Amino acid sequence: MTFIIDKEELKPGLIIFRRGDVGHKNWYCRIKLPKADRYKTVSLKTSDLHEARSRAFDVDADIRFRIKHEVPIFNRPFSEVAREYTEAQRSRAKMGEITHARVKKIESVIKAQLNPYVGTTQVSLIGQDRWANYPTWRREHGKGRLREQVSDATVEYEMAIFGAIMSFAVRKRYIPASQKFEGKPNFKTMRRDAFSIEEYRALHTRGRVWIKAATLPWSIWYRNMAYNFVLIMCNTGMRPPEARNLRWRDISKGKDKDGRELVILSVSGKDKARQLVAPPSVGDYLERILALSKATGPDDPVFTTIEGKSANSLYKALIRDLLTESKLRDGPSGIPRSTYSFRHTYATFRLSEGVDVYFLAQQMGTSVKMIEDHYGHVNAVKHADRVLHGMGSWEPIQPDEPGGPETSQSGKAGTARSEPPRPRRNPKK
Repeated sequence: MTFIIDKEELKPGLIIFRRGDVGHKNWYCRIKLPKADRYKTVSLKTSDLHEARSRAFDVDADIRFRIKHEVPIFNRPFSEVAREYTEAQRSRAKMGEITHARVKKIESVIKAQLNPYVGTTQVSLIGQDRWANYPTWRREHGKGRLREQVSDATVEYEMAIFGAIMSFAVRKRYIPASQKFEGKPNFKTMRRDAFSIEEYRALHTRGRVWIKAATLPWSIWYRNMAYNFVLIMCNTGMRPPEARNLRWRDISKGKDKDGRELVILSVSGKDKARQLVAPPSVGDYLERILALSKATGPDDPVFTTIEGKSANSLYKALIRDLLTESKLRDGPSGIPRSTYSFRHTYATFRLSEGVDVYFLAQQMGTSVKMIEDHYGHVNAVKHADRVLHGMGSWEPIQPDEPGGPETSQSGKAGTARSEPPRPRRNPKK
């Protein structure tokens, strides 16, 4: 059967016709795009010849207007454009311009992340706001390979592919050049919130009530483990992968140069190993876990299931339940908190106590720049006396004045140490 029947040329590059493969007699028009070997076919939705001619000229005028003003001519969902982009990358791989492994990675990102996000959306409707909102969406709808929170590097890599597909759509004239993404993702706006000192104390208090509310032996066991895990994480700044890799042989006791006791943890993760120090209270929390655990050999993991196997989830569901019970699941920014929030809490508290960023970076296994970039907001509070000096009636309260901070036994200004405690400062190395 002939596809095109009753063909009539209205002018060069513009024809109307009927289709021989359909049951109706409606007319279609086909327009050749100028300076391109492509055609745009549109249903005129009428069987009347005179009306079809009139509508065809209207469509032709609309197409020329779109071309002149760089308005998209073809409506395509993002998934279709992404497929075309992938095919183009596959051709590049055959030419040796990129590796086949890169093509497979691109396909994986599109299938697992980008298509669920905007796959069914017309590419012409994807604007800067969808680009800017991707990091938050990604954090809320997925998790990383080795951690609960997706890393910045992973999100940035996926957004690079997202941007490349949109640039490809510009080159194919599916969208105007003005729709190309600009700028870089703002990761600071989507970070898991740390706990304030009041929230930490509320979590500490609620945790003990939460344990007492359990009735079944296995539930009591798991809640005790999760609770002590939270305390250890908040007082060491360990990454979740480092906690997962921690073995009993990695824990030892020591003293600082002034003879004060401390706990030394040899942790490994992200293909790196380091030692970190912790206050004696962490040793107490570890002793509680040792008393609960069925895995107490030197090579056994510290954080286990009730059967003594490694707790790969690190009590994720239990911690989510505890945070929900404590009304602390979502932080001030509205992003759900995770196990990584305990690490952020540690960093925030240490900085607020005046710990030097260089020593904190060593302790946490990161860079000074990362500390300054992501926890710089703490400095304004830490140095409030300097920032606000001379402003109106504000004057710093002296430690020995009534109403000032309580004085510790050493005579230095400090915070009252009543239960529940805030995460404690590490002894000096």
